[in-house]
Amino acid sequence: MTLVELIVAFTILLVLTSMAVPLARANVRRIKERDLREALSEMRHAIDKYKDYSDQGKLGMQDNLMDTQGYPKKLEDLVDGVKGSGQNADTKIKFLRRIPIDPMTNTRDWGLRSMQDDPTSTSWGGQNVFDVYTKSEDKATDGTPYSQW
Repeated sequence: MTLVELIVAFTILLVLTSMAVPLARANVRRIKERDLREALSEMRHAIDKYKDYSDQGKLGMQDNLMDTQGYPKKLEDLVDGVKGSGQNADTKIKFLRRIPIDPMTNTRDWGLRSMQDDPTSTSWGGQNVFDVYTKSEDKATDGTPYSQW
C-alpha cells in the first residue's frame, strides 16, 4: 500500500466514526429515558397501591395512616413493608422489592413530594410520600426537564 491509500482509508474511517458517535449518544439517552419512565412508573404504582390498601383498611396502625393521609411516611416503607390488619396482622405487606436506581443520577436518591407540597416543588415537606421525581437537572429531547416527568 502506498501512503496515499493509507491516508484515504484513515480519512474514511475517521468520517464514519464521527458519524457513529452522535447516534450512539442518542441511543444511550433514549435507553436512560426509557429506564427513568419505568422506574417512576414502578414507584408511583407502589405508592398508589399503598394508598389503596390504606383506604381499604388493610394496613395496621390506622392512627399513623391518618397523619400521612394514607400515603407512606417515607419511600423506604414501600420496601420494608407495613404490618397488615385483620387476618394479615402477623404479616408485613411490601410494595417494592427495592428502590430503583435513578438512571439519570445513578443513585437511589430520588426527589420526593408530599401531598401538601407544590407540584413543581423541589423540596420535600416530609409529611408523606405522594410523588417521586429525578433530581437530575438535565432536559429531555423535547426540552422538558426530567424532574417534571
